[in-house]
Amino acid sequence: MNSAAISLYELNYRIKKAIDDKLPEMVWIRAETSDVRVNQNGHCYLEFIEKDPGGKTLAAKARGMIWANTFHLLRSCFENSTKQSFSSGLKVLVQVSVEFHELYGLSLTVHDIDPSYTLGDQALNRTAILKQLEEDGVLHLNKELELPVPLNRIAVISSPTAAGYEDFLDQLHKNSFGFVFYVKLFPAIMQGDRSEDSIISALERIYEYQYCFDAVVIIRGGGATSDLNCFDSYLLAAGCAQFPLPVITGIGHERDETVLDIVAHTRAKTPTAVAEFLIDNLAETAADLTGISHAIAARVSQRLQEETVRLSVFETKNLFVLKSRYKEQENLLSSAKTAMAKGMLRIQRENRDRLASLEDILKKSVRQLYKDEVNKLDTLEKHLQLSSPENILKKGYTLTLKDGKLVKQSDTVKKGDEIVTLFPDGKIKSIVI
Repeated sequence: MNSAAISLYELNYRIKKAIDDKLPEMVWIRAETSDVRVNQNGHCYLEFIEKDPGGKTLAAKARGMIWANTFHLLRSCFENSTKQSFSSGLKVLVQVSVEFHELYGLSLTVHDIDPSYTLGDQALNRTAILKQLEEDGVLHLNKELELPVPLNRIAVISSPTAAGYEDFLDQLHKNSFGFVFYVKLFPAIMQGDRSEDSIISALERIYEYQYCFDAVVIIRGGGATSDLNCFDSYLLAAGCAQFPLPVITGIGHERDETVLDIVAHTRAKTPTAVAEFLIDNLAETAADLTGISHAIAARVSQRLQEETVRLSVFETKNLFVLKSRYKEQENLLSSAKTAMAKGMLRIQRENRDRLASLEDILKKSVRQLYKDEVNKLDTLEKHLQLSSPENILKKGYTLTLKDGKLVKQSDTVKKGDEIVTLFPDGKIKSIVI
């Protein structure tokens, strides 16, 4: 037996003595919280861990505790400053005393915590994500999308049991305008470790049916600020930034702006505010359509009045011309008759038999000439009547107008244009497809 051997207790006692002699009474350390638990007496037990630079494996680990009276004060200060609960997975700067017990081993007792360090770490993480998104060229992609008109086919990502989702539906479907919205829920977990993957999975399902929707709405109810951590994810933010449909968020309160809010097309405070945004957008569209309808009706009415006046002037002018021409022909015929009568008398004096024969010929010629001229006038009058737009419409033809102008060629209209077709008994409006 080796006489130099010591007991385990003696070894642990020497370790405790060495720690007490060599280490300062208090020391500030940087670490990440893990396995945070509070027992029935209010004492907080946790582990402090540090990962390697790659963030995949543990480099160090130590047990820690915070006595109930200290924990009550530190937690209140920390949560008021950071707006999130004291829980696992936080980067913290804490002041600890190092204790080594012969039976329980090494532990760190927390005496103070610096909330600004945790806030700084979160801000750095968020800044790094935003910088990466900007370097990737996707930070503002979703904001550059135009909102469809009308905006009423909505894909919703939310928890089906969330009060915020119910508030959203209630606000949307009970709008005072009576607008109809078509809403499809794509369920997802909206808080916790699995929320990021769940929301990304919902986005992927919507992508398969993207042509069925006008926009994507991501909403959740109220809760702790720490529940919003999943919305500061690079993968989720990049997916939303590059999504082919506008993304509208209502995932927190006014004071909380996540990376997802920044990359989204539109950010609202709450699910109810998202519903109000959609209703207001559709109200603006309805107002625009009403204005366009009134403008078209006024322009058509004005054009009809102008055409009525133009046709009336044309009719009056042509009637005057016809009467004048008819009078001229009558005068010519009268002059011809007089001249012929004088000639006939002169010839009669020279040769009665010849004059009688010539008189018959001349009378027939005059009658035929008169008849021909009358026929010409009748034909001209009928041609003018047949050529009038009113008569053309009565024959089964139509006139097509775009923006109040006559459409003469097919390439002057395109898909989506509104045209007006005139019939003898009315008009219709059509959309070109």
